[in-house]
This record gives sequence, structure tokens and C-alpha cells, in this order.
Amino acid sequence: MNTLFARLSLTLLIIVGLMGAALFVVDRFNTRVYYEELSQTLNAPIAMYVTGQRQLISGGVPDLDSLRDLANHAMIINPTAEIYLLDTQGKILGHGLPAETVLRNSVDLAPIRALIESSAHMPIRGDDPRSTSSRKIFSASEVISADGVEGYLYVILGGQAYEALADDIGDSYTGRASAAMILAIIVLTAIIGLLVFGLLTRRLKRLSHAVRQASESGFELDPAFERRNSGGDEIDALTDAFVDMSARIREQIEQLQENDQLRRELVSNISHDLRTPLSAMQGYLETLLIKGDSMTSEERDRFLRIARRHTLRLGTLIGDLFELSKLDSASVTLNLEEFSLPELVQDIAQEFELEMEKKNIDFAIDMKTETAFTIGDIGLIQRVLENLVRNAVRFTPAGGEVTISVAERPNTIAVAVSDNGPGIPDKDIPRIFDRFYRALDGEEARSDSSGLGLAIVKRILDLHDSRITVISKVDAGTRFEFELPLCERAA
Repeated sequence: MNTLFARLSLTLLIIVGLMGAALFVVDRFNTRVYYEELSQTLNAPIAMYVTGQRQLISGGVPDLDSLRDLANHAMIINPTAEIYLLDTQGKILGHGLPAETVLRNSVDLAPIRALIESSAHMPIRGDDPRSTSSRKIFSASEVISADGVEGYLYVILGGQAYEALADDIGDSYTGRASAAMILAIIVLTAIIGLLVFGLLTRRLKRLSHAVRQASESGFELDPAFERRNSGGDEIDALTDAFVDMSARIREQIEQLQENDQLRRELVSNISHDLRTPLSAMQGYLETLLIKGDSMTSEERDRFLRIARRHTLRLGTLIGDLFELSKLDSASVTLNLEEFSLPELVQDIAQEFELEMEKKNIDFAIDMKTETAFTIGDIGLIQRVLENLVRNAVRFTPAGGEVTISVAERPNTIAVAVSDNGPGIPDKDIPRIFDRFYRALDGEEARSDSSGLGLAIVKRILDLHDSRITVISKVDAGTRFEFELPLCERAA
């Protein structure tokens, strides 16, 4: 009973059994009503024929001898008929039955009048004089004399003889036939229902087996079902939902595995990048402590400058880690406002002007619009431009060129930062926005870069629903470009 098929089957058998019992009761009731209506319709004229034979009441005096004689003749012809003579108030004046078997002194005249006047649908039941509680079908007719209506002839059509005969026949034939027919219907219905339930639960069994397999395999196996877009029933909808759920769970597992791998790499990279400047600072400071008295002032100054450079690099790395962690958190909110992008680019150019002069790098601004406004977090967009320009300056050799261009496009403003440095190999481009990725592995790149600049750029632009693209060619340079929405301002 632990399977759905067993429970459905048991429920079906119980319901069919109850319906069969109800059908048997209803069938017996309807059969009885049918035969009562048929018998009353056919035998309704009996009372009228009997009263036409003799004058049963004259001047208020009943002729009981004639009544008994007619009753005997009538019971010979129809043993189920029981004849009673009533006065105009319903009191029983006489009958042809043993006196001890008649238990009533009077009967209700309302059903009798309804039958005579044909004002009710048959079967019409009246009081049974031989019972204090039961009611039976009857035939009735007025007893009329020269003085008018003297009383009524009341003929019970389903007397005790009829009941005994009906019970015997019902038990011997009708009951058995009805029971056999209903039993056959129950068995046939149960068989059909079990077949239908078997077909329906077979699909559920397949789905249950697929769910169990997917769970045991860690959702590595694809469900052996084809997804339907429409036209299926609830089981098909459940199957489609399971297929979609399996795909999502598999994607999430793969994402978790990838995130776990990235976390391991991140911890490893952070440990390496923190340990390198710390070890260098420790070495130079210990040297100063040990040999400080024997060193010249120039040597001490050189050691201190090196230690300071490592502290700056360590501070930059920690700051970038903190900023990237803040951007990755769900609590970060953008301070959106309208601002002029060309003005922001001019500010960035002034910020890096001296650094580029020291490295002998030409800095060009290609401004195709002077009044373009956008909406965003101006502080974060400034950080994007600073990281891109700093990245370009770091990898552009002396005598090279860095260019910032701004151009209006339909509904957007495009910003690009390009250089003519060494470029990025095609195999490395998909990874340049990964944390701690460095396009160069030289000592200069390691000492100046935290490896988080481009990761911060991508995260900021993701928050602004903007996508950054990269075009690079080895020994020819690199170009980073992104777009922001264009704001229309009233003239």
C-alpha cells in the first residue's frame, strides 16, 4: 500500500463498491415504485366495478353481507386485493377479512379524493388498515345512492399476500439478477479503472525513477525526457518542470564548482601577493636594523624607498580587495545622477598628465561631442576610467600613445581607451577580467599592479548594465570600450 497505484486502486474499489451498493438500493426502490404505479394504473377501476355490482350502502345502512360476498369473489380473482367499506368520514364500516387482522378503525380520505379526482400523480398511497404505520397503493370509488354519496369502497392493491409473494420473488429472482448485474458492473468498472490507473501511474513511475537516478548521480545525468512546450497534461507539465529543474541544478552545481575553484585561486593569489611585499619589506627593514650603523646614508635612503614602495603596493592591493568585495556585496547601491562625460574625461586627462610626461607617452583625447550627458554613479565611472587609463599607461612603452575617445551613438555614449602597447594574445583575452590576472609577467607589472583593476572595471559596469568590449592585437595595442545611456537635456 506504499505505492500510488495501490492507493488509487484501493480508493477506486471502495468508491465502486459504495456506488454499486447505492445503485442496488436505488434499483430496488425504483423497481418497486414502477410496479406500484403500473399496478395502481391498471387496477384503478376495480373499486368502481365492485360498487357497480350491488348497492353497498343505502340510507346510511351498509350491506355487509353483499360486501363480504363481493370481497370473497374479488380475492379469488385477485388474491392481493383487500376490500373495505368506508363512510363519508373515513370510518371503516366493514370488510371481508378476519377482524383481528384489521388494526385501524378509519383511514385518511385525502389520498382517496386525490385518486378519484385525478389530482395527483401515481403512485398514490393510502393508509393500510392492517398496519398502524404503513401506506399502500389502492383503488377507490364513491358509493352513491339516491341520497347522494353514502361512502367509499376502498381496495388495497398490495395486501399482505402481495408483500409475501413480492418478497419471495425478489429474493429468488429479482434480487439475484440485480445483484449479479451490479456485481458485473463493479468488476468491469474496477478492471477498467485499474488499467487506466496503471497507464497513468506508469508515467509517474518513469518520472520517479528518473528523479531518483538524477539524485543518485548528483544531477550529472540528463533526464531521459524530451521537453514539451505545450499540449501536455499535468504529468507532462511536471516532467517539463523536472527537466528544467535538473538543468538549473546542474548549472548551479557547475557554477558552485567553478566558484570554489576561483575561491581557491583567489586565496592562493592573495596569499602570494601579500606575502611578496611583506617579505621584501621585512628583509630590507631587518637589513637596516642589523647593518644600519655601517651603511652609508645613500644606502639607507635606497632601502627605505624600496620598503616604502612595497608598502604602497601592499596598500593598493588591500584597497582594491576591499573595493571589489564591496562591489560584489548585495548591499552596494548606485548614487545615480546626470553628469557630463566629456568633462569627466578632461578631469582624467589632467590627473594622468604628469605621469605620462615622465614616461614620455603622448596622451590624446578624441572628443566627438562636447555636451553629452549621461546618468550613472559619477564616482564609480571615474574609477572605471582611471583603471583603464592606468592600465594603458602601465603597459605602453616610452614614446607610445594613449587615447581616450568619446562619441555619441543612438541613445548611448561610447567611451574608449586605447594604446599602442604590446597587446594581449587572443588566448588571454577571455581571462583579462579575472581577479589577479596580469597581461604581463614582468617584474615591473608585478610591482605596480594588483591584478584587480580590470575586475573592478567589469563589476562597476555590470552594476550600470553596461558591457565592456576588448579589441587587441599583439605588438599593435589594445582598445577597451563601453557605453552609457545618453540623456536628452532641454536646450
